[in-house]
Amino acid sequence: MIVSNFIRLRRVFAVGALAALLLSAGCAGFGSRLEPPKLSVVGVEIVRGDLFEQRFKARMRVQNPNDRSIAVRGVSYTLQIGGEELGRGLSGSSFTVPALGEAEFDMLVTVNFAGTVMRLLERARSDGLPDSLSYRLRGEVKLAEGLVRTIPFDEKGAVKLR
Repeated sequence: MIVSNFIRLRRVFAVGALAALLLSAGCAGFGSRLEPPKLSVVGVEIVRGDLFEQRFKARMRVQNPNDRSIAVRGVSYTLQIGGEELGRGLSGSSFTVPALGEAEFDMLVTVNFAGTVMRLLERARSDGLPDSLSYRLRGEVKLAEGLVRTIPFDEKGAVKLR
């Protein structure tokens, strides 16, 4: 009885290991690593705002550097200027970005412009006015299908002030 259970357990383990091996080999050949898409702002329209918070509708363009289409379920991101968070954006729109192509979508953006500017001005008062401000746009594209369900992106750069 113990021997037969041990043999059965070994068979189950062997079948499981074989399935895992085939699955990992299939995934490796199935899909290469997806490159992060490039996002850019096409247009911005104010939805509502006051001194403390502004809401914008941003028209975004996403460019797909991959050789296969990407079915997008949504996008989220955070924008930092000079190390300070300026705003956050979300889009629950579903769309497909063609292989080596681009698509546009609308995204709601919440910004605390006054608070961020005040913190940056305070820093400039103590450290002096910089020649440029760094920015960082990071987030993730949520995919509608496939084994990989999110593609993170992280873009950095600087905006010259002088």
